[in-house]
Amino acid sequence: MRATKDTTRIRSLLLRWYRKHARAFPWREASAGAYLILVSEIMLQQTQAPRVAELLPAFLDRFPSVHHLAQATNAEVIRAWKGLGYNNRALRLRDAARAIVADHGGSIPRDPELLITLPGIGPYAAASIAAFAFDVPTVVVDVNVRRVYSRLASPQPLTTDLLPDDMVRQFGSHMLPRRTPPSEWYNAVMELGATVCMARRTACEACPLSSVCPSAHTITVPTGRTSATSRGRTPEPMFRGEPRRLWRGRIVAALHQHPEGRTRSAVIREVFTSLEPIDVSFVDDLLDRLIKDGLLQRIGQRYRLHE
Repeated sequence: MRATKDTTRIRSLLLRWYRKHARAFPWREASAGAYLILVSEIMLQQTQAPRVAELLPAFLDRFPSVHHLAQATNAEVIRAWKGLGYNNRALRLRDAARAIVADHGGSIPRDPELLITLPGIGPYAAASIAAFAFDVPTVVVDVNVRRVYSRLASPQPLTTDLLPDDMVRQFGSHMLPRRTPPSEWYNAVMELGATVCMARRTACEACPLSSVCPSAHTITVPTGRTSATSRGRTPEPMFRGEPRRLWRGRIVAALHQHPEGRTRSAVIREVFTSLEPIDVSFVDDLLDRLIKDGLLQRIGQRYRLHE
């Protein structure tokens, strides 16, 4: 896989396929500026691309520039974030906008080392914003890129098998084209991972790289279900058979409809219908965490979106 001819062929095959099959998204348009890329990258971290494409325009209409976003209150940005989930991302994005205005004159930095100093911007987001907004030739590794690179770099027996991050990054550094904008390259790799070289199944028969991929037509789905713990991840806290994050989102969504706020008992009736006495502590913990995270505030006996 390190042979020059293999690398060149992979690049050529993948880019040709992408230019023919790429889905149209706002962040892929030539006119997409750094601010649109910043907002979409944060949205895309935990929300599927079609959903982000649907909701992004309204958010940009509400906050058309980094300066507008920097001035937003907690409640304003959470309301504009409605439908995207993981509401903490909205506050982190707003805080990043404030830092960009305060520390960078309103211009989004192009250097990953500066981007990573912004609130809520981790190593992946810093690299991706630099690559997609400014075509900085840096290594970007998200879940799709990690999966595609792992399967291309060496034979992977199971769809759940992945190479260690350091090996993926080394392979990615080797694969990054010099004459193709990084933004186009990473869009191509991510598109392949999202639509063909998928996590739970593969479509090797439709893959443009099947002739050069050592995992093609041999990779299999593991029998049985692999728990989050066995994959090295902590299981999500659950309540009534659903992740806690969904209940958090439902509380925030309910309070969207009541700017004047709701009492604890009203929140319970609207979101949970009814509770056993033993479950009340779960709701209290959710409300306390939402307040701590800056999503809600309590005024007297009422909870409301944080202003």
